[in-house]
Amino acid sequence: MTVPDDLAATAPRGDAASRRPPRWLPRALVLVVLAVYLGAFGWYAMGALRGLAVNVLIAFFLALALEPPVVWCVRHGWRRGAAAATALGGSIVLVAVVLGLFGNLFVQQLIQLLDTLPDVYAAIQDRIAEQFGVALPDSDDLVREVLTNFGNDVASGVLLAGASVIGALFALLTILLVTYYLLAAGPRLRVAVCRWLTPARQQEVLTLWEITQVKVSDFISSRIVLASLSAAFTLVFLLIVRTPYALPLAVFVGVVSQFVPTIGTYLGGALPVAVALTSQGLPQALAVLAFIIGYQQLENLYFSPKVSARALEMNPAVSFLVVLGFGAVFGALGAFLALPIAATVQATANTYLRRHDLVESHMLRDPDGWREVNGGSGKRREHVEPEA
Repeated sequence: MTVPDDLAATAPRGDAASRRPPRWLPRALVLVVLAVYLGAFGWYAMGALRGLAVNVLIAFFLALALEPPVVWCVRHGWRRGAAAATALGGSIVLVAVVLGLFGNLFVQQLIQLLDTLPDVYAAIQDRIAEQFGVALPDSDDLVREVLTNFGNDVASGVLLAGASVIGALFALLTILLVTYYLLAAGPRLRVAVCRWLTPARQQEVLTLWEITQVKVSDFISSRIVLASLSAAFTLVFLLIVRTPYALPLAVFVGVVSQFVPTIGTYLGGALPVAVALTSQGLPQALAVLAFIIGYQQLENLYFSPKVSARALEMNPAVSFLVVLGFGAVFGALGAFLALPIAATVQATANTYLRRHDLVESHMLRDPDGWREVNGGSGKRREHVEPEA
């Protein structure tokens, strides 16, 4: 059987056309290469701009915290820029006054406290060995191990110390400038954002902005007030019982108890109890422990409801996990900013997420209970409704 001439002539052309790459392949390869380069550049930019992003985030939350006094000044006839400068400058002056009054004493007592840490560790080591028969490593061995592990980095650390100080000053200046610009802009910043949005989206953005403003400002201000109260009461008590290093211990208790959720009270109270135990004895340590527990109850029942009436409350387990997560990703600064960020997210969820009615199920409540009560005819069983 013979192949027609026209088919024989077209067969090689078909094979050549089938071996030719598709027209879309070169363009796809170019797009893939561009995507890879853009992804690598974006990853590098994220790492390089991480510090700047953190500084801007800190400035944003500082601006939210300082917005109420700025608004108060504007309502009383102040210009927005002057009100922003006054609020920010007043905060800086207040911090400087506190550091000037207590900074020198704080540093001196902190140095003395650090000098006595080996003695505190030795006393704890002896007590644990006597009570439980467990031998902790000597402090000299711990110091020697630290020096062995990090001794090679001492020279580089000294060389980088100056750069670290300059970087910290530059970061502080960046935070202050951005905070001032955010405060001075005020409504103009919201106008610039809303001009790019539809009216419906504008209303949503403004509502979310207002909720974030109120919740975060109240949250930060309430934490600062409660930390100040805790530090003040602790300082007075430690001075009364003559516990050494009262000022740094009181500041430690106030800050840790308020900005470390759930376990902050126990972490903050452990250090003054340990110092009192090693320097004054068991009775003073028990007195400090009793004060920490008593003040915590006073704060929970009286101070916190008054100060945090409008602040956003979060589940203790959720707040603890949020602090751990942000601390693991962003370090100590991330742990400090975790609660305000979580407050913003929770306020957004409470505003925009839809809640539904619950179905009837025994899994949604505790089982019914019974209790015995004394009645006129003797004891009887009474039904107890479970809590919702």
